[in-house]
Amino acid sequence: MDIVDRNDRIPNGRMAVVQYGIVLGFIVLGLGLWQLQILQARKYAALAEQNRVRTEPIPAPRGKIYDVHGRLLVDNYPSFIAFLQRDGSHDWRADLPLIASGLQLALPDLDAQVAKFRGSPAYQPIPIKSDITEADEEFIAAHRDQFPELESIMASRRLYPKNGFAASLIGYVGEPTARQLDSGQYRPGAVVGKSGLEQYYNQQLMGVDGERRVLVNSHGRVVGTLSDQAPVPGRDLHLTLDENLQMTAELALGNRPGAVVALDPRTGAVLALVSHPTFDPNLIAQGLSSAQWQQWSNDPEHPLLDKAIQAQLAPGSVFKLVLSVAGLQENIAETKKVDCTGVFYYYGHPYRCWITARGEVHGVLDISQAITQSCDFYFYTLGTEMGIDTIDKYAFALGLGKPTGIDLPGENSGLIPTRQWKEAHYHQPWYKGETVSVAIGQGPVTVTPIQLARLAGGIASGGHFPRPHVDADATNNAGFDFPLTATTVTTIAAGMTGVVNAGGTAASAHLQGVDFGGKTGTAQTISNAKLRTITGSHSQYVDNAWFVGVSPVVNPDIAICVLFQRGAEGSFAGQIAAQVVKAFYRGQNVATATAPRATGAGTAAGE
Repeated sequence: MDIVDRNDRIPNGRMAVVQYGIVLGFIVLGLGLWQLQILQARKYAALAEQNRVRTEPIPAPRGKIYDVHGRLLVDNYPSFIAFLQRDGSHDWRADLPLIASGLQLALPDLDAQVAKFRGSPAYQPIPIKSDITEADEEFIAAHRDQFPELESIMASRRLYPKNGFAASLIGYVGEPTARQLDSGQYRPGAVVGKSGLEQYYNQQLMGVDGERRVLVNSHGRVVGTLSDQAPVPGRDLHLTLDENLQMTAELALGNRPGAVVALDPRTGAVLALVSHPTFDPNLIAQGLSSAQWQQWSNDPEHPLLDKAIQAQLAPGSVFKLVLSVAGLQENIAETKKVDCTGVFYYYGHPYRCWITARGEVHGVLDISQAITQSCDFYFYTLGTEMGIDTIDKYAFALGLGKPTGIDLPGENSGLIPTRQWKEAHYHQPWYKGETVSVAIGQGPVTVTPIQLARLAGGIASGGHFPRPHVDADATNNAGFDFPLTATTVTTIAAGMTGVVNAGGTAASAHLQGVDFGGKTGTAQTISNAKLRTITGSHSQYVDNAWFVGVSPVVNPDIAICVLFQRGAEGSFAGQIAAQVVKAFYRGQNVATATAPRATGAGTAAGE
C-alpha cells in the first residue's frame, strides 16, 4: 500500500513549468551578474574611484593688463577660496548654519549659493567665500574633524587701480552665470570677465586651470595626493591706453557726470577713455555686498554704464559737422552765405537761433563762420534745403547710427532717424518741419561719445575712419574710408579753428602755440514745451555740453570728444578737452590738472 496518495502528487506538466521557471530565474540572475561584472565593470569602477578620489581645481592666474608704455594697470594677488565638498558620507547640510557663522556669512546667502549648484555633480566643490581672511583659514583648520566638507584652495585675485581709475574700460570679474555653468563652459568657482576688457578678452586672460587629485577617506578627509597638474596662466593684455593721459582726463572731468574719449585718428588707437561717475571694481573682486550692488544699480547717474560707448544722447550742434560735410560735398555750401536775422521761419513756424537769448543776431555768415559761431539759423537753412534724405546719407556715411566696432562689449549704435524709421516706429510719414530739429542735432538724433571722437578725427583726416581699438596687439584692418574733397576738409578746419579763438564758442579752450580746433554742442535733455509744465527745480534738466576737437586741425595726431552732462555750455566741455590735448603734447604733470573754469572769455551761452 502506497504511503503517499497518488492524488497528492504534482502533475508532470506543472512540475516542468516550475523547473523551467527556476532555470530561467538563474539565467536572468546570471545575465545580470554578467552585465554588472563584465559590461558595466568600468562604469562602477569609475564611480567607486570617485568615492575615494577627489579632484580639486587649481585656478589659473588671469593675464595682467599694461598700458602702452608697459606700466602695470591690473595685477593679481594670492588669495584663498573656501569650498564646500559634497562627496563624503558626512551630512554637510546640517552644518551650514555653523559654517555660515564661522565664516561670517549670512545663512540665506550661503543657502542661495548652495542652491545655485543643486544640479551639479556631487564631486564638484561649491565655492562659498572668496578672498577669505586669516581668521577664516584658522576656522577651517580648527574644525576639519567637525566639518570635513570644508576646504580652502589657493587662487589669485584681481587687483585693480584705486579710486575707480579706468574702471568702465577695464571692467571687472565675477562668477559664471547659471547658464554658463549649465552649459559646461566654466567650472564652479571660475572667475570670468563680466564687463569691459575683462569680458571682451576673457578667453585670452583666463588661461587654463590646473587640478590636483587627492585621496580621501570615507569621511571626506584628504589622506594623500595622487597627482598635480599646474595651471597655465592667462596671456597678458597690452593696451593703446596712456596711463598719464587717462589720469589727466579723469582729473579734468572730475566728479562731473559724462565721458572723455581720446583717439589717434590715424590708427584708431584709444589713448584715453573715461566714464564718470565711476565705481571700484576691487570691491566686486573681493565679494561685493548686495546692498552696494543695489546702490550702484539704482544710482541715477549710472556708474556701471560705460558712457563713452553706451550713452546715447542728442549731439546738439556738434552734428552741424555732418551738415557741413554734406553741404560741401554736394556743392551747396561752398559759396553759400546766409543772413542770420535771429528767427528762421519754416512753413510759418518760427525757429530761433541760440544767439537771440542774448538779444543779438549773427548777420551774414559763410559756412566756416557758421561753424565758428555755431549759427542755428545757417544750419536750419542748409538742412531744409538738402532735406532729411541727404542728411541721413552723410550721417551714415560718416559712421553714425551704427557701432564703431571698438573692442569693448555692449557698444550702442545711437540713432539717425530716417523716413523708414519714422514709418516703422510711429506709422507716420516724415514731416519737413522735423528736419529743422535734426539739422542742429536735436529731435530723435542720438550718438555716443566714441562715435563723435571718430567723426571729428575722420573729417579732419580727409575721410579716414579706422575702427577704434584698445588692444595694442590687435590687427586693425577694419574701419572704412569715405574720401572728402580738399575744400571740404580745409573749410571745416577753418571753422573749427575759429571755435577755440577769440569770438568762437569755445575761446576759453584756446591753447597758445598749439594747432587746435573743435566744435561745441549744447543739447536739450527735455523739450521746452515739457519743461514749462514742470514745477520746482529744473536742475536735472540742464542742457548737456559737448565738445569735439582735433589737433592739428588737418591730418590730426589726436581727436577728442568730451560729454559733460548737464554742463549747460559746450565751452565748459571744451576746457576739459584742452587739458587733455595739452597733456598729450607737452607731457603735462597729471597732478596739475585743474577743473574747468565756470566762465571764460568768448564763451557763448547756449552753445
